[in-house]
Amino acid sequence: MSETIKQDVIVGVDLGGTKILAGIFTPQLKQLQTVKLSTKASRGFDSVVERVARCVRDAVDEADLSLKQVRGVGIGAPGAINPDSGEVIFAPNLQWKNAPLQKALEKHLGVPVFVENDCNACTLGIHEVELMGKSRSLLGIFLGTGIGGGLILDGQLYSGFNRTAGEVGHMVIQVGGPKCGCGNNGCFEALASRTSIFRELARRAKEGEKTQLTEFLKDGESITDLKSGDLRKALRKGDKLTAKVLQEAAKHTGIAVANLVNILSPQTVVLGGGVMDALEDDLMPIILETARDYAMPGTLKDVEILASKLGDDAGITGAAVLVRQRLKLAD
Repeated sequence: MSETIKQDVIVGVDLGGTKILAGIFTPQLKQLQTVKLSTKASRGFDSVVERVARCVRDAVDEADLSLKQVRGVGIGAPGAINPDSGEVIFAPNLQWKNAPLQKALEKHLGVPVFVENDCNACTLGIHEVELMGKSRSLLGIFLGTGIGGGLILDGQLYSGFNRTAGEVGHMVIQVGGPKCGCGNNGCFEALASRTSIFRELARRAKEGEKTQLTEFLKDGESITDLKSGDLRKALRKGDKLTAKVLQEAAKHTGIAVANLVNILSPQTVVLGGGVMDALEDDLMPIILETARDYAMPGTLKDVEILASKLGDDAGITGAAVLVRQRLKLAD
């Protein structure tokens, strides 16, 4: 790494409800180092900002660099964001309202900070780095703790009139369906996110249906404490209940893809997030089949629907792309 140490770098941060991931990148978006910290969101805004700053400093330190070499920090944060002011307008997972994230972080780090919605950042990362900017219109759908999305239209990130475009997780797919964290019923997020998958599994297990997932529980844990990787393990053991619940989630995802393709007609649809990373082989065939069943004839012609290969790094990569774009850094 010695030849890279002399140059300036950019930092991309993915801020989630449970973890903070920071990555150091060259201006050409080559990743040099990553560091992960738990968010500890319950401690409140100031504490989380301190932890983000610590994560950035640790990553810079691990890469044998100094903060003086950091041109800027990009951060993808959950919820509704005002990218101009760098404020988090509303982030239910963090319990933030009108939180001045950009100002607070700049105070801690003394370098320019740029804030964007986390799924917008992931979409930027996939578009610029994984797909090399080849797609003129791209829809990103991310299945994780919740469900989010991002839109690239005419090669640019599209955030809409109120800067909230891409909230695909809150498209209602089942009228009168399960309650969603946003207060509505039957949202896509309430039917196919990791949270909803485990909630449904826990409900059915409580009603007496058998599942291998109970074998993975430690003392005091419930099914809702498990991770996406545990779903994969249960499937490999032939767990019929897990297969059934995942099939339903994949069908709901296929319906969402079909609806969005009907409306937007994107060139590319990319699926990402922790649930897809763990279960791509199991979910993708059902998603594709359902999307074909529900899309209007002709709307899916030549549309590429694929799973992202960037995985956990999509957010930090996109946050680094954000810095590059805002500071107009050339290759």
